[in-house]
Amino acid sequence: MEKKIYSIYGNELRTIKLDDAIFGIPTNAYIVYYAINNELANKRVGTVCTKDRSAVRGSNVKPYKQKGTGRARCGDKKSPLLRGGGVIFGPKPRNYNYTLPKKMKRLALKSILSMKTRSNCLTVVEDFTIENGKTRELLIILNRFMKDERTVIVLSDSDTMIKRAGNNIPCLSFLSYNRLRAHDLYYSRRVIILESAVEKLNKLYHAVGEE
Repeated sequence: MEKKIYSIYGNELRTIKLDDAIFGIPTNAYIVYYAINNELANKRVGTVCTKDRSAVRGSNVKPYKQKGTGRARCGDKKSPLLRGGGVIFGPKPRNYNYTLPKKMKRLALKSILSMKTRSNCLTVVEDFTIENGKTRELLIILNRFMKDERTVIVLSDSDTMIKRAGNNIPCLSFLSYNRLRAHDLYYSRRVIILESAVEKLNKLYHAVGEE
């Protein structure tokens, strides 16, 4: 599959070959669903905690006698049925993290990249950087490819200056070619991938034995 490469000025420069095994496979909706749920679950902190009747502070004395009052029998003031008592089956601290198989995660990422390519939401741009880290200069470049929409830029390496320039842009996020996130890619309206990142993506997936 051939894809046009654009300059930072919006001009067509040349074409680059996209690996059909990464950018041209059918979208597997089920795998994408599992990958996004996995990422959201791993972000959960799980520190919420409630007190049951054994943890609530209070006396163990019966509030009134067992019979003869016409009221329901009650053991103590810590009962969940009374105000100030414990919580029935309340949440406790837990770990929501779980590991998704590597093949499933790679398939989900390739499915999303293929979907973005088919819908013309993926743009390949020549390698560039922002030497002074100014947001204004990055916006001048991005305005040629996006219009106030959620955008992801896939970098070939950890470029500190370009990330610094994009920190003040609320609809923009950065991903490295070897640390992609299914949630960010799927919900983005525009994916801008650098030319060197495309080449490294092709080598990465071939290195793990996937054609």
